[in-house]
Order: sequence, then C-alpha cells, then structure tokens
Amino acid sequence: MNRIDRISAILIQLQSRRVVKASDIAARFDISLRTVYRDVKTLEEAGIPIIGEAGVGYSIMDGYRLPPIMFTREEATAFLTAEKFVEKLTDASTSAQHKSAMYKIRAILKSAEKDLLENMDENIAVLKSRTQSAVNNNDHIQHILNAIAAKNILEIEYTAGYTQQLTRRKIEPVGIFYLDSYWHLIAYCQMRNDYRDFRCDRIRSLHQLNETFAGKHPTLKAYIDQTAHEKHLETIIIQVENEVLRFISEQKYYQGFVSERSEGERTEMTFLAMSIEGFARWYITFGDMARIVSPTQLKERVKALSQATFERNSD
Repeated sequence: MNRIDRISAILIQLQSRRVVKASDIAARFDISLRTVYRDVKTLEEAGIPIIGEAGVGYSIMDGYRLPPIMFTREEATAFLTAEKFVEKLTDASTSAQHKSAMYKIRAILKSAEKDLLENMDENIAVLKSRTQSAVNNNDHIQHILNAIAAKNILEIEYTAGYTQQLTRRKIEPVGIFYLDSYWHLIAYCQMRNDYRDFRCDRIRSLHQLNETFAGKHPTLKAYIDQTAHEKHLETIIIQVENEVLRFISEQKYYQGFVSERSEGERTEMTFLAMSIEGFARWYITFGDMARIVSPTQLKERVKALSQATFERNSD
C-alpha cells in the first residue's frame, strides 16, 4: 500500500471509533509508531481536526465527517460475500437490518461497482447443512444484541439439552458467538447465580424487560478464555493419512480441532480436547490410518481400549 492510500485508510479508521490508539494503527498497517505520528501530522496539516492525547490515542473533533468514499472492487465483493453469510447464518431480523445497510452502501457505489455486484450475486452462495436448519427459526439474535447494548435483563423460556426440561429464567446477557452450526448466548443466570451458555435455538421465548442490570460482567472474550483455562484443555497432536481426511472432516470440529499442516502423504493435526477419554474413543474409529504424536496418556488409553475391544470380541 502506498503512503497516500495508507493515510486515507488511517483517516477512515479514525472516524470508525471515538478513540484510536497509535499502536492499533501501527499493527493494522505493519508500520512503526514513528511512521504513524508522521502520517497523522500529515492529516493535521491537511486541515483534519485531530485531537491527540498522550497515552490515550487520537480522535476527530465532533461534527467532522469525510464525504462518502468509493470502495475498491475487492471491498465491494467482500460486502456481497458477507451479505450471503448474514442471510443464511443469522436470524431474520438481523438479516433484514444488514440488507437495509447494504442498500445504503450500494447507493454510494460507482456505476461500475454496482454492475459488479449484480453480476457477482449469482456466483456466491452459502449453503446450510442439515445441522444448521434451526438457525433462522427465531428472531432472537437482534433482540439479544439490543439487550446487551442497553444492559436490559432478558426473560427467557429455555429447554435444557440433556433433561429437555423447560424453565423460565431471568438472565443478564454478556455476548453471543457462533460455533459448530449454532448461535450461543453467554449470560449471567439469576436462577443459577452463575454464568451459563444458552444455545439460541433452544430458547423457546424471549422478552426484553425494562429492568437493567448494574453489575459488571466480563467481556465475551475474557469469559471464553477463562472457561478454556478452567477446563484444562488437553493439547493433542496426531498424524493422519490423507485418504482418511474426508471421513473426519466434519467430526474434527467437535473434538477441538485447532490447525493442520500437510506432511506429504500425511497431515499433522492439532486439537485442544476437553477429554482424553472422549478423544481416544473417537480416534479408534480411524486409528489404523493414523499415529498419535502426543500426549503419551492418549497413546496408553487408545492401546487399552483396543486391547479391551479385542478381548471382548475374541470368542
């Protein structure tokens, strides 16, 4: 990226938040803090009313707005791709709000970019698997986001996964995330006096109350990081022959899959697993075409399970 484009991008970044740290700008463009200071000074000399405070960051004076900027072809197609994901993987309300925002974005595109999106529309698709069929069955996501922003208590009717028991409870929403084809809501449950993970497709009804909660909750990222630490996740590394990969491509995500790298005819896979026992029993289903790199505890458990299976079926 040349300097002119970078300075324009920095100006847009400064308008995207109330305060932007110099370190965030440096990290985004992979430049030094000294270069950031020089670029910001260039913007100031061009008449942009930038307020800088040591140790805090930069902000633009209230009331200043940059006229609409044209998007690049790549940015325009990225918007279209995101629209496909939002349409299929969120609720109807969120999808409608995103579509409304897209109309505003398209309105400021150049004619060539508008034509590009129309032509590309039929060339991008997001398909749902059978496990994702429940995602759009309700409009909870937008209501949850509104409650998080306003710090409103939610009253929900929830069906537990194991007991199938329907309960009514008041919760203080913290955040939502998408995992393994489902949306999850992390919230403080007043009935249990603890944080809980609610799958959104199991919420039968949801009402945003006028009551607000004053207590401070951890951020969603902090909660997830702390939960992972408390669960003492096990790092597992295995090598799998490439011809068996297609049979475990979906299952691996339920075992804590992290990453993989090719090693010729084999692929090394890394997992953060919640249970050695559970992983060992899954591994046995394709273990004749794989090898355990670590940990030793997993090797021993797989060996014991294999021996027990042999003895039980040796009659």
